[in-house]
Amino acid sequence: MKPHYTFLPLAIALALSPAARAAGRAQATELDTIVVTATRTELNAIDSNVPVQVIDREVIERSQATSLLDLLRGRAGMDFANQGGAGKLSSMFLRGTESDHVLVLVDGVRIGSATAGMSSFQDLPLEQIERIEVVRGPRSSLYGAEAIGGVVQIFTRRPAEGPMQGNFSMGAGNNGFRAASAGIGRRTGRAWFQAQGAWQRTDGIDACRGTAAGWGAGCFVDEPDRDGYRNASVSLRGGVEVSDTLDLEGHALLADAFNEYDGSIFGGNEADNRQQVLGTRLKWRPRANVDLDLRVGRSDDRALTRFHDPVDDSRDFASRINTRRFTASAQGDVAIGDDQVLSVGIDWMRDAVEASTAYIEDRRDNTAGFVAWQGRFDAHAFEASLRHDDNEQFGGHATASVGYGFSFADGWRLTASAGTGYKTPTFNDLYYPVYGNADLRPEESRTVNMGLARQGQNRGWTFNVFETRIDELIGYDTDFALLNVDESRIRGAELTAHATLAGWDLGAELGHIDPRNLSPGPNHDRLLPRRARNNGRIDVDRALGDFRIGASVLGSGARYDDAANTVRLGGFATVDLRVEYAINPEWTLQARASNLFDRDYETIAWFNQPGREYGLTLRYRPAK
Repeated sequence: MKPHYTFLPLAIALALSPAARAAGRAQATELDTIVVTATRTELNAIDSNVPVQVIDREVIERSQATSLLDLLRGRAGMDFANQGGAGKLSSMFLRGTESDHVLVLVDGVRIGSATAGMSSFQDLPLEQIERIEVVRGPRSSLYGAEAIGGVVQIFTRRPAEGPMQGNFSMGAGNNGFRAASAGIGRRTGRAWFQAQGAWQRTDGIDACRGTAAGWGAGCFVDEPDRDGYRNASVSLRGGVEVSDTLDLEGHALLADAFNEYDGSIFGGNEADNRQQVLGTRLKWRPRANVDLDLRVGRSDDRALTRFHDPVDDSRDFASRINTRRFTASAQGDVAIGDDQVLSVGIDWMRDAVEASTAYIEDRRDNTAGFVAWQGRFDAHAFEASLRHDDNEQFGGHATASVGYGFSFADGWRLTASAGTGYKTPTFNDLYYPVYGNADLRPEESRTVNMGLARQGQNRGWTFNVFETRIDELIGYDTDFALLNVDESRIRGAELTAHATLAGWDLGAELGHIDPRNLSPGPNHDRLLPRRARNNGRIDVDRALGDFRIGASVLGSGARYDDAANTVRLGGFATVDLRVEYAINPEWTLQARASNLFDRDYETIAWFNQPGREYGLTLRYRPAK
């Protein structure tokens, strides 16, 4: 008999009960939080017509997560596949969509590889992050390509109001983990700045348990060694109010990473990776009801991989792929009365590639225009947006979205939204030697979402159901040639719940998806690979005088590693414990234990995941 997954409906019922509406400041927050990613304008998170979540610096530090992936694991709509621990290649499946169907922004600048199509989540340092906004569902009508599953925007560190202030942390743990960070910032009068540096290193684990036996054996080599990782980063951010109506801001992030992994005849053993983001922003308010926003940015994704010949150890190879994205945008927002906003904007982007492998084309431009409207009429909230992209490779493409929200009774809110999205083929899809196909077309999607929420004093919950259909998916035909041959349908439900009960901060985030391959052929109606149908986490925290204790339980159902659904990876659950002691109002000592019961599991076949890990961190931050 096939196993029946009953934990999701049971957990939903428990989370909706009055005794379990929980979270407080120890959880990702939604109440009275301003977001900018959902509509490209400032909006209270609880007024959004599409699902949105915020994770701020306080939540990041109290979680004691050591990486961005650790922080996001188990959150509603998010699933990851990782190739062997810290710093290893990681794919995010937001709402079950493809790993290249999520748009990632850093301080408003689009990042990611123009060749692989993915963003390197594993190389974005957590100590550089002030807050994260996650929008689940299509936003292509505002941002263009890639935003099929949603948008993740990362904001780097900013100073608190006041004179010069510093922050500091240092930590150590098993598996040779060491980390340190320090920063300084000031916000007084009309000017502010923040400078932050961070360093992290781990000896890692044996990334792959593969064998040289042949196909289906992971990395195809016998390398029972530790595969380490290190990351050094720096960020700078500052701004000045030139006048009462004119603001100027600039930011920069540089993260250099060194990664070891198990090689093969198709791969390597070491890689140097760099993530670099630069941007500037000018905001002008010529009239009380008009805002003009001008932005210019650049992001670099660089990878240098050194290959070792598995047959002849004296032979080494190297592969270099550098991609750059240049972006510019101009947006005008006009307030019509007190309850309506009209936004009009133009976006421009250029992707460029430099590589040791010659591409037939190494550059392309995209120019787009969009218009968006938001209106609130008593208890009713409406939004609509329309965008047209003109791509140098594919020509014109239009996307649209609409949303509606209705507030009623005591803190209740009903929402409905629908939108289209698209994704352009990558340079690898189009032009990589031998298998690239320059005739590929963009992938297209359609999504509908309905939500019900209730927010109250120190408690609240949100429940969403959705369906996404994706056409023209790029895949391989029977001759292993890249074509627009695939279709998929993803149905799902998500629950987030939070509140404070008897001094405990409790929270639950649960998700269920049914990601189906609808393409003709032998894999029709199979589950899409590497997505668990059920994911979730429960967080419990409490302050006890100068101490604070907490625990997280993260669960994931079974998944298949292949399109034919023949390689099954079992579900798993892990338990994390944390405790911190406030030495004084500024210094805190933290201790953590992750995967407490040393659960053995995989999210990609043959690639190991860390067992029990523990560590200590000493942290300084100015008293509030």
